[in-house]
Amino acid sequence: MVLDVNWTVKWLTLCAQAMAEHRLELIELDRAIGDSDHGENMDRGFQAVLAKLDEDMPETPGAALKMTAMTLMSKVGGAAGPLYGTAFLRAATAVGDAIEVEPAAWAGALAAARDGIVARGKAEPGDKTMVDAWTPAVDAARVVADGGSPDVLDVLVAAAEAAEAGAVATDPLVARKGRASYLGERSAGHRDPGAVSTALILRAAVGAAA
Repeated sequence: MVLDVNWTVKWLTLCAQAMAEHRLELIELDRAIGDSDHGENMDRGFQAVLAKLDEDMPETPGAALKMTAMTLMSKVGGAAGPLYGTAFLRAATAVGDAIEVEPAAWAGALAAARDGIVARGKAEPGDKTMVDAWTPAVDAARVVADGGSPDVLDVLVAAAEAAEAGAVATDPLVARKGRASYLGERSAGHRDPGAVSTALILRAAVGAAA
């Protein structure tokens, strides 16, 4: 399996499907500790990405990621648009003009995406944000890539599984960033919607490689 533009387009398509399927779940999660719009925003944003793909098929993974970034920034409201837009833009820059993305390069792109989110949102692990899913995903991907695995699917699976565990681990945390932080101790016991949407995105990357 290679991470080429066909894989990237399939990944983005599966992201759109995941956001549509989990729209209500994300809305409910956000209703508990946010402003209820995360599911609606993510669904609308990735449907707009699909529309862009129908208009103009990108030639490289980097081009597809950059298009996604620009679309999410313009179509997704709240904090998610700038955060995910920055993530995809940093990932696009990391992979550059490559026709195929190698395992180590993909791990690097995930790290660049996470670092973009941190730079934009100023959140750290433990703050009960999407960073709590991104950081373990980056760490897991690096371990596999640095181990020399020739199969990029191993990197994708490691990242997805770590992100899913990271999202679950936000349940007991007290939010220190974003609207959820206004709730203080009452934010504990609820899963962070941004961490969940992150896990959905990284799981879709696995599905695109299957």
